[in-house]
This record gives sequence, structure tokens and C-alpha cells, in this order.
Amino acid sequence: MKTYTIDSEKKKTMLEKLNLLYGDRGEEVFQRIDALLGTCAQSGREQKPWVTENDVMLITYGDSIQDQGSKPLRTLHGFLKDYALDTVSAVHILPFYPYTSDDGFSVADYRQVNPELGDWEDVKAMAEDTALMFDAVINHISKSSEWFQGYLRGEGKYVDYFIEADPERDYSKVTRPRALPLLTAFDTSRGVKHVWTTFSEDQIDLNYKSPDLLLEVLDILVSYARNGARFIRLDAIGFMWKELGTTCMHLPETHQLIKLMREVLELCAPGTILITETNVPHLDNISYFGNGHDEAQMVYQFPLPPLTLFSFHTKNARKLMEWADRLEPTTKETTFFNFLSSHDGIGMRPTEGILTAEEKQAMVDKVQQHGGRVSFKDNGDGTKSPYELNISYIDALTHPEEPDDVRIKRFLAAHTILLSLAGVPGIYIHSLLGSRNDYKGLEQSGINRRINREKLEKETLYRELESDRHRKPVFQALSALIRLRRRQSAFSPQAEQQILFLDDRIFAVHRTNKETAEEIIVLVNVSDETVQLATSYSGTDLIGNTAIDKEVEIAPYQAIWIRSVGG
Repeated sequence: MKTYTIDSEKKKTMLEKLNLLYGDRGEEVFQRIDALLGTCAQSGREQKPWVTENDVMLITYGDSIQDQGSKPLRTLHGFLKDYALDTVSAVHILPFYPYTSDDGFSVADYRQVNPELGDWEDVKAMAEDTALMFDAVINHISKSSEWFQGYLRGEGKYVDYFIEADPERDYSKVTRPRALPLLTAFDTSRGVKHVWTTFSEDQIDLNYKSPDLLLEVLDILVSYARNGARFIRLDAIGFMWKELGTTCMHLPETHQLIKLMREVLELCAPGTILITETNVPHLDNISYFGNGHDEAQMVYQFPLPPLTLFSFHTKNARKLMEWADRLEPTTKETTFFNFLSSHDGIGMRPTEGILTAEEKQAMVDKVQQHGGRVSFKDNGDGTKSPYELNISYIDALTHPEEPDDVRIKRFLAAHTILLSLAGVPGIYIHSLLGSRNDYKGLEQSGINRRINREKLEKETLYRELESDRHRKPVFQALSALIRLRRRQSAFSPQAEQQILFLDDRIFAVHRTNKETAEEIIVLVNVSDETVQLATSYSGTDLIGNTAIDKEVEIAPYQAIWIRSVGG
């Protein structure tokens, strides 16, 4: 029975988008969306809260921690209860659906939990203890999916779910994330067809010019919100709409689709937060905020990982601070998702226009010296360029032959920068656990990204968290720093942020929460030199629990949070 009707104003804004996307079919598509929303239970419409300084997200695969005889999602839930629920407020479970490749990002069935990981009851049980982020891998789907198999058989709506293309046409303008063919030939019931495969021949791009596909995806997003998702991550979303003769990136239609998704979720599951994942230069990235009220509520802060790494490599934070100083304040309905490490590598494209070619090459060389790998993208003209650096973040910062105490100090200093900036911080599980490069996983798979995707055995991990000379101090210190951060209103995503240019060796930012009158001055030494600063700041260093009175001495890789209430 229909329980909800879209009001006239919302109908008008929705129809504007649908008419742009589907022309004279806009009204028909609207009626189908209206019917979908009519099935939303009234009980599911409680407003989910906006983010605060208390929000810190753990990023993990569902099976990053394994225990023989137990489903991985239950093992993960157990780890959270044993070690992390007092540290993080939310968990991003990377794609936990049935899949065929790309470590989960070639989804075979969006509506099911991979039975090797667990089931929906396991996901819902976790959602009772912590906020969750689900992945919506909706740019492409596995060639083994029922959708694509239906396409190959020529069945009904599935024929329009995918993008057929003429291999003789010119695709040189199309943005290519990987050095792989853009089109893949398949034998179908209608003969050989070339279909669009941006990421691999197992990841078939979806055709959003099909209203049937749009309705299917909207229904899936609503089901995610119903099943416990407070956040929904739109993976590789910039590629979603294709028009030959363009880059096929960030097209106006893509933005309209995301705005439409937000409208539907706001009506069916208010407060569900959309996060766009677009590993691209900064201006393209923040375009997904729309006007600050109508598109994604959060965007990934992709320049932060490479620029923070560059700062420690060069012992100079000026490029990082200049970039951060140019960031425009977000609205009350938007903020950044900040991170240093994730399941992917450290993206290089976001440094375009910030680092020179020589500076980027120096980073590549340094990461290779530290045991990492480099993945390349096809530039469309026969050349390739570094796309991402594949390495654990702790190893990216420090050469293997340097002492552990230096490695840990540098790593914690980098994460203090992450935790200090405006936005919601995301902590990758292997960063929280102090994991090093996984050469075994890299060698066994031949996949560069596996160097930072190790599967950990629960019993061994628990033992190392209590006794290992490397894992234990990293985990305990980083956990304590996160908990400290969550108690400071000056680190609210909406608190003001001012970059301070005091010394190029010191990353410095002033955070101010006007509602609570709390101020924190952040000082992080990215160099191996002791720095003397004469400042006007007085207060308490929250990290060192010491008094600060204007003159500050900052040791190599030391981080300081000076709090003063009321200025």
C-alpha cells in the first residue's frame, strides 16, 4: 500500500533532473520513482544525525581479520567490541557483496551479502553498535552478474543496462584510470558486441541512459539505508555517464544523477549521507558538493594523502599548507572525508597543479626505495603516467632501515595532521594496527594494491596488540590520539579552520568552534630538526599534557594541540 506522496515542490525539482536525463520520458520515470518512495515505511524516516567531532570512521574489508570457524563479519564485529568501539564511531565495510574480481569491486549481486563473509543479520547486528558505511559500486557490475548474463542472452530490460560501442570510433578523449582496453568484445545472442569496460573486462559499465537501470539502482540505495547504512559511498562515480567526444568524466548528467539519488534518499531515509569517491584533481572533486545543499554531503579529500607524504619526504609542509589554505569553507550540510591510507594506493592525480613533475617523480622514487610499487594510467596518447603509489602508509613515510622509534613518531605526526583538519577522518584498519607492507600478498597475487590489504589472523593479531614492539605502540598511541580528538569541539567538521604560516617545517592550523568558544592551535613538526617558535599562543598541550606560554620548542616529528577556551 502506498504510504507516501512527493509534494509539488519536490516533484518540480525532481522532474527538472529527469527531463534533462530522459527528455520526454521524464514524467514516466518520475511516476515510477514516486511508486518506489510509496513503499518506504514511515518508521524508516527518522532523521539520521549530521556528523560532529565525535565521528571518526574505520575503513576495513569485511575479512581483514579472520578466525577459523567464524564468519569474518562476526570476527570483525568481535574485534570492534574488543578493541575499537571506544575509539571509532563508524565503520566503512568495503564491498561485502558477492564478487568476481578487484577485491570486491566487481559486484555480482548488489542485494546479497557474500556468504563467505556472513549475512544481512551480521551486518544489521554491527549497525546496532556503530554507524556503518556501505559501498555502492554502481558505475560497473561483474560480467558474471545476472544482469550481464541476461544482456548476453538478450533478455528484456537487461539489453539496455549496458553500453554498446563501435570499436572503430575515436575514444582518445576518454579519461582512462588504468592501462587496459576501454571496450571488450562479447559473444551475445545478437552477435559480437563491444561493451564499455572502463576498469577491466570483468567490470562492465552500467548504462544510466536506461530508466529501468536507474530505478533498479535507486531501489538498491534505499535498501542499503534500510539495512543499516548511515553513509553510502558512491564508488568511481565520476565515470557514470558516457558521451562520446568528451572525457566521460564529471559530465552534467552525472551530477544530476547524484542529486537525484540524494533527493530519493532524503525522502525515504532522511540524513543518509552520500560520499563521492573521485580520485581526481581538487576542483573536479569538490564539484560533487553541488551548491552545498543538493548533491553529495561529503567528498573524499584526495590531495591530503600525497601532500602529507610529500611534506615528510621533503621535511617541508608549505605545499600542504598552501593547498589547505585555499580550501573554501564547506556549508553546514557538507564536509570533507579526510584520510591518509585506504584499501587503494596513494593517488597521484590529485597533486596535478600542486606538485611539479620533478616533485612527483621524487615521490615515486622514494616510495620505490621504501619497498612500494607504482600503478600507471593510460594517457590516451600512447604514454603512461603514475596513477597511484602502492605501499602501506607507515612504510611510505619511512625507509625500512630507519629506526622503529622514528617510524612510529613520523606516522603519528602524519595522523595528527589528518585528525586536525576540518572534516570527518577515516582511519584504514592497517594504519590503526600499524601494519607494514604485505610482500607475501603482493607476490602471490601479482596485484600491486595487495601490498596494503593483508588478511590478519585474529589470534595472532590479538597477541601482537598486547606485546609486539611495533604493532602495540602504534595501535595504542593512535587509538589514544583519536579518542582525545573526539572530545574536542574545536575539531567539529563545521569549526573554522585557519592555516598558520609560522615555519615551513611546521604544519600549523588554528581550529575555532564559535559555539563553544573552544580554540585549538595545531603544530606538527614534519622535519627531523628541533624547531623554536615564538608565538602568541598560550594554553595546554592536550597531547603532551603540558603548559604552553608563547615560546614553543617542537622536537622532530612532535605534534602539539594547544587548547585555549574563550581565546
